[in-house]
Amino acid sequence: YWSVMTAATAMATGAVSFFILRFLFGAGEAGAFPGATRAMQVWYPRRERGLVQGLTHSASRLGAAIAPPIVVLIMTTLGWRSVFYICGAAGFLWSLWWYVSYRNLPEEHGMVNRAELERIRGFGETGEINRAAVQREGADVPWGTLLRSPNMWAIMCAYFTYVYCLYIFLTWLPSYLVDFRHFTLVKVGIFASLPLFAGVVGDTVGGVATDWLLKKTRSTKLARRSVAVVGLLGCAVFMVAAGMTEDAYTAVYSLTAAMFFLECTIGPAWAVPMDCSGKYSGTVSGMMNMAGNIGGALSPLVFGYLAQYDNWGAPFVVSAVLLVAGAGVWAFWLDPDKSVVEPHHVPVAVPAAAE
Repeated sequence: YWSVMTAATAMATGAVSFFILRFLFGAGEAGAFPGATRAMQVWYPRRERGLVQGLTHSASRLGAAIAPPIVVLIMTTLGWRSVFYICGAAGFLWSLWWYVSYRNLPEEHGMVNRAELERIRGFGETGEINRAAVQREGADVPWGTLLRSPNMWAIMCAYFTYVYCLYIFLTWLPSYLVDFRHFTLVKVGIFASLPLFAGVVGDTVGGVATDWLLKKTRSTKLARRSVAVVGLLGCAVFMVAAGMTEDAYTAVYSLTAAMFFLECTIGPAWAVPMDCSGKYSGTVSGMMNMAGNIGGALSPLVFGYLAQYDNWGAPFVVSAVLLVAGAGVWAFWLDPDKSVVEPHHVPVAVPAAAE
């Protein structure tokens, strides 16, 4: 569906049809990371959740960093419509590969041997592979319980602040570098990619850090909270530095550091739905992602409103304030050990051997 909507975008004849097609595209795109979260939950042991989330998002940031020159090349040689046809075709090829190679559970995959299954599932009390670690998703999503859960709202609020800041990098950064910092287009092509490459590293570092802390302390709360808080506060510091400095190059380096720290939060952020929602991790991560994208929709609007008054530093200060608020949510409200679907119950039934 996502690939169909991508290819169909090339058929847009005006602003209205383009907007509708991109809206429909976004509806399909929205399932990517929540679906991946559920897949990771049943394919990887708890101790590796931060890393696999970090690696997945690292690949996403890497794609965003290398796509612009490829897209420009296609546009200049084949025309802008060809960009959407080619990207849609690539999506179809990936879908075919996924259909042939992926299975919902390791137990259903012919290439997974017993040793791999033992690593993923751990052992039960009898020494047999822990089949209880597998929880199949049902259709009975407890929407009422989720919406009444303070912890669910904490997860959503924390991710709102992350995506709000992220969208500054994804939408306004090139314009900021050209219109306010007065870089040439050639330099913008280089400097606008630096933060995204830093994000690739940050995603992986954050994932490794949260898993390492989980292994060392056996405390999910400490492992998830500490990495996320450091990441958000570190990003806030460098966002303020970027907005306040008069030197253009210092601003670029500050934004690069800010993106690194921001992306360090991805590993713990996306591991939390797997920690506290059991078989509903796809639903919970989808709600988290929805809240985040509300922030992503507001971010360019606020940035543009402030920038029109030639106040280019203010949007960075606003984002820093939100990041500090997000760090507060992580530190004092969001609890990875508290279930969002079963009040007063921790849904992590993982044997010690699997941790």
